Amino acid sequence: MSKNAEYRVIVSDRAKRLMGKHVLFLSQVSPKAAAQLKVRLVEAVASLSSMPERCPFFNESYIPANKYHKLIVEKNYLIIYQIKDSVVLVEYILDCRQDYQWLIH
Repeated sequence: MSKNAEYRVIVSDRAKRLMGKHVLFLSQVSPKAAAQLKVRLVEAVASLSSMPERCPFFNESYIPANKYHKLIVEKNYLIIYQIKDSVVLVEYILDCRQDYQWLIH
């Protein structure tokens, strides 16, 4: 695929639920900050339609090597996605401050 091509971005239901949980949690402290976080996450996901390869692989011992990419948003949030042909599949949106070893189960 050429570098100028647009990718179709699909966000899994799980990733949508996770994003909703993060925004809801933050809204209990600051509704304004929660609204800003939602905008930034949506923008970051949308940015994957162009050059999703720009982000490094998410290589952890419990994840298959070179399968998932990671995009860090606001220093605390991690978007984990795969690239398959012309499709970007966003599978997780995680809070980096939490333990995400549950991914292996």
